[in-house]
Amino acid sequence: MAGTVSTAAASRGWLERVWSTVADRGRPYADVPAAGLPPLDRATRLAEALLSERGEASGAAVARELHDSIAALSAEDRLAFLTMLSEGFGPDAGKLRTAAEAWLAKPGPETVARLAEAAEPPRQELIRRMNMAPGGTACLVKIREELATLGRQHPALRVLDADLKHLFASWFNRGFLELRRIDWQTPAAVLEKLIAYEAVHEIAGWEDLRRRLAADRRCFAFFHPALPGEPLIFVEVALVSGLARAIQPLLGRDAPASDPAQADTAIFYSISNCQEGLRGISFGNFLIKQVVEELKAELPQLTQFSTLSPVPGFRRWLERQLATPPEGGVFRPEEAAALGAAAGTEDATAGFRTLVNDGWWHDPALEALLRPLLLRLAAAYLTRPNTGMGGIDPVARFHLGNGARLERVNWLGNTAPRGMRESHGIMVNYLYDRDTIEENHERFVRSGQVARSAAVDALLAPPAAPKPSSGRLTSRLPRLLGGEDKPAPRPA
Repeated sequence: MAGTVSTAAASRGWLERVWSTVADRGRPYADVPAAGLPPLDRATRLAEALLSERGEASGAAVARELHDSIAALSAEDRLAFLTMLSEGFGPDAGKLRTAAEAWLAKPGPETVARLAEAAEPPRQELIRRMNMAPGGTACLVKIREELATLGRQHPALRVLDADLKHLFASWFNRGFLELRRIDWQTPAAVLEKLIAYEAVHEIAGWEDLRRRLAADRRCFAFFHPALPGEPLIFVEVALVSGLARAIQPLLGRDAPASDPAQADTAIFYSISNCQEGLRGISFGNFLIKQVVEELKAELPQLTQFSTLSPVPGFRRWLERQLATPPEGGVFRPEEAAALGAAAGTEDATAGFRTLVNDGWWHDPALEALLRPLLLRLAAAYLTRPNTGMGGIDPVARFHLGNGARLERVNWLGNTAPRGMRESHGIMVNYLYDRDTIEENHERFVRSGQVARSAAVDALLAPPAAPKPSSGRLTSRLPRLLGGEDKPAPRPA
């Protein structure tokens, strides 16, 4: 594992020195308030001074002073300063009204341009100038990360959050991003960040990370020149034969690495956004599509590009369905009868909740009973139309919106505590077929249609009549549920 500083980091160090030199030289010309002022007053005056500066060097000097001043504020003063930015640097109401009336009187390119200029708040120009300071971009990203928490309690801050998001969408667009492959030779500082930022399947230390970077694995990340050594988003890939059904075999540290030249499928099993301050800025769709092209160029024999994805909203959705059943109920008649009989109750919902206890999937009879029911419900959950109302599973929305096809719903794909807690262990393969990506994307965003395979459609079809139970499940239910060992009612 290399410990040397990367070329990008070294370049950034040079740029930092240049900007620091510029700021140093501009200091004598800058309107910098006295250091003896109360911290909040000084930060406010620095913001006002920065917006009025015209010189590049003096502006860089004031921006640096402002960032240092903000960093030194107490939590209370920091909140007051951010509130001041939100409320005190809005558009001039008189200019905006005049521009709007001019456009209403004579719509056209010129009046539209003047209206847009009048509508832009001075706050956005202030943020642009704050970005001039050495390390300014990183400071602004941290401010927006802070707003994610503060905005829930202080709605007035949301306008500042919206301005930052608007500017970040331009500053972090695809044209500025650099795709890099991460391997065991990547600097340790970056590898440590992978361990810290992994959001889907926790990396349990260096040996776990080493396996995820082995010969039959790939990891790619997007970086930005203003944030050297800071991945914005990264994806982990397993090179395997056929579609992977479960995550535990892919994460097993003891499994020997296979020959990537023998793989026919690339499985994207984890995608993690790293910067909370960049939430809402889309990187993942570009990342997956570019990684597909990179892998295809390196390993031409790959024929399938698929995810092995969690279904984080499934269990919450199912609980809502059980609490307020839709017309016709949650369970089909034969499912309700089987659940009630197995749990010894006429209430199928109560029976389901009774049966789904800790470790239920280790019992073959319980697993066989619940498997078709939960697979059907998961397929129903994932194939609901994309109405734009936020009801669709967030991971499904991301991949389906990128043009993937819902290929397969996997039973007990993740038996780790988080997987069982969020989705009863179900995972999904979203297949990226290079020939149909654009068509799938258009149908999804235009009409909400979910592209899916015949195998998924089969899960939604009416099931065959259940076979009579042998009684093995119900005879063990008292033990499974912690009750006395007495005969349980047999299924009807």
